[in-house]
Amino acid sequence: MLNHVLHNREGRRVALIVNDMSEVNIDADLVREGGAKLSRTEEKLVELSNGCICCTLRDDLLAEVRRLAEDGRFDYLLIESSGISEPLPVAGTFSFRDEAGQSLSDVARLDTMVTVVDAASLLKDYGSHELLADRGQVAGEGDARSLIDLLVEQIEFADVVVINKVSEVSPAERGHVRAVVRGLNADCRIVETDFGRAPLTDILDTGLFDEEKAERHPMWFKELHGFKDHVPETEEYGIESFVYRARRPFEPARFAAFIQASWPGLIRAKGHFWLATRPDWAGEFSLAGAIVRTSPLGRWWASIDRREWPDHAEWRRHLMTRWDESWGDRRQELVFIGHGMDEAAVRAALDACLLASADDFRPAAWAKLPDPFPRWGHSQAA
Repeated sequence: MLNHVLHNREGRRVALIVNDMSEVNIDADLVREGGAKLSRTEEKLVELSNGCICCTLRDDLLAEVRRLAEDGRFDYLLIESSGISEPLPVAGTFSFRDEAGQSLSDVARLDTMVTVVDAASLLKDYGSHELLADRGQVAGEGDARSLIDLLVEQIEFADVVVINKVSEVSPAERGHVRAVVRGLNADCRIVETDFGRAPLTDILDTGLFDEEKAERHPMWFKELHGFKDHVPETEEYGIESFVYRARRPFEPARFAAFIQASWPGLIRAKGHFWLATRPDWAGEFSLAGAIVRTSPLGRWWASIDRREWPDHAEWRRHLMTRWDESWGDRRQELVFIGHGMDEAAVRAALDACLLASADDFRPAAWAKLPDPFPRWGHSQAA
């Protein structure tokens, strides 16, 4: 796609930064050899190697973009970060101010975040349990991300998703790929291509990036917090979504069985929950493809002495909108997004996870229930 852009600049003077994790920058070599023949006077290719933009090379990126902008010879800068880079830190680099108070936003405007998806491999990868380390692609020591973690992050944050190699898949597979992309990102512009030949007007000078919007961009966030502007788009692509809410706690063993089950058509799920054995703790639930995670999110305000609550009237009013006489702010709130999923079956299964005998808050009576989840905190029952 980079070669395509450079072949069809339509009068734009383009600078290109190509980032790669290896010492020998293969991607930059491919661009050079692709026939674009970058002019020393009109285009510039800059290589940032042996690191990724989202971590070790941030200072290099700051310096290089500022230098290119101040040079005054370029209309547009394309940055291709490493394939394992997360887009949010790259975007954040543009609003970051260094110790001298300087920022890239003073000299450049972040226009569009583009993710290129391989139609021929997305469905297989989305069902994978592989870690990035299994493919020899990590950002550094201790990088324990899964392949799906990266796919979801890059698709959810994109303004434009280019689905490439569409001629290599059947019409049915193409529809499934579209559904996964739209299920993860309701607002992105989808462009379908072969050989990366996306129309330049779809990826350059779009004005689509909005920092405030990006902070609440994922579809699960919109569903959970009531942003409904995306509904017509999702209906067009056959995407279904719903939010499951309940006050009673989950019985741990039943909820553990639920998250280990297979739910056909489910693309993404996210939210918070609470277990009868852990009345102080809000748990976080996240599902993407074949990867399911639960972790502690923090303590419910109901478990904290009110004298320690923030002394902020608006905050307290907001909390009280979610307050229950028996449960406080404890609640189940999970969003599910899918294509052809059985909402009724998922809801029924979650209802069956709720503690049947819990009419009011009695944690001492639940403390000895079987709990297969890893330990979260000191206040949890053993």
